[in-house]
Amino acid sequence: MNKPHFALSLIGAFSLTLLAGCTMEPDYQRPALPVASNWDGAKTGAAQDIGWKTFFSQPAMNQLIGMSLANNRDLRVAALNVDTARAAFQIDRAALLPTLDASAGETNQHLPGGLYSTQNTGPVTYQQYSANLGVTSYEVDLFGRVRSLRDQGLETFLATEATQRATQISLVSEVASGYLSLAADNDLLKLAISTADSQNKSYELTKRSYDSGISTSQDLVQAETTVRAAQADIAQYTRQVRQDVNALTLLVGTPIPQNLLANATLQQDWKFPQTPAGLPSDLLTRRPDIIAAEHTLKAANANIGAARAAFFPSITLTGTAGSESGSLSKLFDGGTGAWSFMPSINIPIFDGGVNQANLDIAKDTRKIDIANYEKAIQTAFKEVSDGLAGQETYKDELLARQQDADANQRNYDLSQMRFKGGVDNYLSVLVAQRSLYSAQQTLITTQLAQLNQDISLYKALGGGWKE
Repeated sequence: MNKPHFALSLIGAFSLTLLAGCTMEPDYQRPALPVASNWDGAKTGAAQDIGWKTFFSQPAMNQLIGMSLANNRDLRVAALNVDTARAAFQIDRAALLPTLDASAGETNQHLPGGLYSTQNTGPVTYQQYSANLGVTSYEVDLFGRVRSLRDQGLETFLATEATQRATQISLVSEVASGYLSLAADNDLLKLAISTADSQNKSYELTKRSYDSGISTSQDLVQAETTVRAAQADIAQYTRQVRQDVNALTLLVGTPIPQNLLANATLQQDWKFPQTPAGLPSDLLTRRPDIIAAEHTLKAANANIGAARAAFFPSITLTGTAGSESGSLSKLFDGGTGAWSFMPSINIPIFDGGVNQANLDIAKDTRKIDIANYEKAIQTAFKEVSDGLAGQETYKDELLARQQDADANQRNYDLSQMRFKGGVDNYLSVLVAQRSLYSAQQTLITTQLAQLNQDISLYKALGGGWKE
């Protein structure tokens, strides 16, 4: 074997590889923020620095979130997607390096006499043994095609990883909101049961008055309508409580202890930590969905480089070096060396416009990903702005709802006193009772809305990933 010649060939091939550092990817420029540069009246800070265990400190809610992070199937799928993307990136990265294969073989061949090659020798049996180490179909990345594909794989992996974080943040907030919905429906069910019981007693009182000739048939019918409405609400809220439990069980991914469900109520000192909002630009590094959108955009940018490189020649190297011998015992003796070196070049001449079409697709994909990235920022800005608006106004609304419920309670008490004193008819009592029931329902739903907006703002600012 001419070892110096083979060595020089390999040195030349790997020199080309070392020189293949260029890339045809466009220079990446992060798109400008398509939103205002600040929030109106927001306190600055970092919501992400508030861990979910600190934010959701209520024991039952905290326990449910922990169970969901361990058992939720969507989160498992997101984690497996990250593993898949990581493996795909490793494949793309490995294409930058030569693949070395070792092989050993034995060839046995028998030729009969009378052939042109065996006329003088008669029947012949050949035996040949070989052992080789070689490089198979290694592409010299002169124009950065393989590097661009590697970069695309890396950005796809990072986007998938960020998507996993976004999935976890969504899961944490959905479990918290689901538990609050259950708590609110539990309270509404108890209120409906209590109201139905009170109204049923009023109906019985009205019926006795009617039987005595004191109340009119209209009074009796009106009293009955309030009872039937409350009974319908009991059925409605019973259904909603069961559906809330089903939704929570799906999110948590495992059966939930009964005590966590039965004790859910808004009649506690519910208060989440104040969530600070930094500058809108902070969302670029704290919102996983925006981070994922930017990595997707970078992957599209790298894909353009690979599409451009397809217009240029590609060089592929194949080479082996080893020993060959007709006897296994002499396979590695002197003089048995053998090698082969087969470089090839592929020059695109005519492809019917395939390469150009692939480049056009890559460019259009990048434009789409730019629009998606900007939309993600605008959506995040809107969600944060809504949360800040709610933070400022729900406190006043809840105070007004509480005062309204208190006023309706006083009105109901006075109506009963006037009726018992013979000053007013029972219709006034029924109207006051209905108004009180409606005010109490509204108070509960407003409490739920305020707590949910606190959770939504925490999520919108990128909180919930820590821990």
